[in-house]
Amino acid sequence: MPQTLAAAVFSELLIKKSRFIGCVQPVSDRAEAQRIVANLRAQHPGAAHVCWALLAGGQSAAVDDGEPGGTAGRPMLEVLRHQDLDGVLATVVRYFGGVKLGAGGLVRAYTDSVAQALLTARKVPIVRRRTMCCTVPYALEGSLRRELDRAGATLEEVKHGALVEFAFSLPEDAASDLIARLAESGGGRVVWREDGVSSDA
Repeated sequence: MPQTLAAAVFSELLIKKSRFIGCVQPVSDRAEAQRIVANLRAQHPGAAHVCWALLAGGQSAAVDDGEPGGTAGRPMLEVLRHQDLDGVLATVVRYFGGVKLGAGGLVRAYTDSVAQALLTARKVPIVRRRTMCCTVPYALEGSLRRELDRAGATLEEVKHGALVEFAFSLPEDAASDLIARLAESGGGRVVWREDGVSSDA
């Protein structure tokens, strides 16, 4: 099962006078990752490189930021893939110490920076959630609320009109049980509308 991280974790390595500041952190998408990288550049104006790798909901990136091609972003991305992570950004800020490390040395340095940070990171499973909508008569509102609570659902919106309309999300693997229970207890008075699938950690 894919996992994400509970919070950002940092590492720091000093290799032949070059300083590598690594970070792994949860992100939702590429746009958020790019904002974080832009902030890092602003915070470290003297850094030679700000390299990064991203795995988030089918989006991936491997950016060398001026290091020789394939020596930074791709090795960082491979560490994330190897740990079956998703919704995670890895960044490494490098301050050049005046000694060239060579391609192999760079790959090791960037790989180790991410791996070191991941050693102390707390991983959490990604729970896919399903968004659902239904309408019920007022007489069933109380029992529906109890069923949603029992299924671990998060209530997003309730509208009171001729009927009561509920919008909620719940873990995807709990959806079919809930539909079956409501079909039985509601006697055909629970009307479902189209739903979608979202992801939440």
